[in-house]
Amino acid sequence: MKISSTRAALASALTLSVALGAACRRRETPAAGSASATPGPAGEPPLTAFAALPAAGNLAEAKVTLGRRLFHDTRLSGDNTLSCASCHSLDHGGAEPRRVSTGIRGQQGPINSPTVLNARFNFVQFWDGRAADLAAQAAGPVANPIEMGNTWAHVVETLNAEPSYVSAFTSVYGAQGLTEANVRDAIATYEMSLVTPSRFDRYLGGDRSALTAAEREGLAEFVNVGCTACHTGVNIGGAMYQKMGLVENYFTRRGGPLTEADHGRFNVTHQESDRHFFKVPTLRNVALTAPYFHDGSHATLPEAVRTMGAVQLGRRLDDAQVQHIVTFLNALTGELPANARPPANEVAPAAPAPTPAAP
Repeated sequence: MKISSTRAALASALTLSVALGAACRRRETPAAGSASATPGPAGEPPLTAFAALPAAGNLAEAKVTLGRRLFHDTRLSGDNTLSCASCHSLDHGGAEPRRVSTGIRGQQGPINSPTVLNARFNFVQFWDGRAADLAAQAAGPVANPIEMGNTWAHVVETLNAEPSYVSAFTSVYGAQGLTEANVRDAIATYEMSLVTPSRFDRYLGGDRSALTAAEREGLAEFVNVGCTACHTGVNIGGAMYQKMGLVENYFTRRGGPLTEADHGRFNVTHQESDRHFFKVPTLRNVALTAPYFHDGSHATLPEAVRTMGAVQLGRRLDDAQVQHIVTFLNALTGELPANARPPANEVAPAAPAPTPAAP
């Protein structure tokens, strides 16, 4: 489909997006720090559904550096094999290349880890929204017996035995020093620095040349089929809960038994109306974060786009439509901050994930 053939459909596409949003948007909260985008160039998709990424802001450099060291330190795990980066790899778009997370002693977790990049702009954290912010999110995996399998008391004891950590925490936090709360705060501050502007942000700012003609065509398709009913705002997602399988039963289509993780937000609220609802994921850097969805069931981006069209929008997307959308999604790959990766002398690299335990 050429851009010229989609122009007449754009007005109706917006109507579709608004209608779908009104029908399915639940407990949405605007993402912090979002900024308005300019209107779309003449004859191309309106951009009011999106907002450009703001800068990371005035984060204390010493706290970011401390958080970066902690994020990549395997001593946060119970057997010194895993770090936060083991499941949130900067080489994989801040996510993991496995269907589900692998914890200490090769234990298999129940769910695929979402990206940590730009996570500060999500309205809640985790797929089920059980953490209100990044500091709360950091508490969970460390103490989870099938993830990092440690206790916070042991983490604090271990880090206090390292003079360079004691010195760094005193420098950053003063008399409070090295505490669980400050460890989590430092990690969260580092994660807040992981903002990845892309060419799409330049396009939103008015630079039409930032996207290729094929990417602009994909953007038009993305809007036209109704993806902006859920994937909007500064994070192109991350601002609402949505039912997995709004139009068609996703779990029947996927096959296999339901898992506890498949119940989504229900596991937090125990309200039947929340069953199978999940935080809508950001699409920033999505080309890097396969496999897809909370269950990691889709290995490729075209496969994921086709399924979302069917189960969320009731659309049977043809190959050309899928390719157009995937081309646009590739334009959402951003650039990591220059200081995102730790220098070789700062901390030993995170150990590779252990071999999964035998069934």
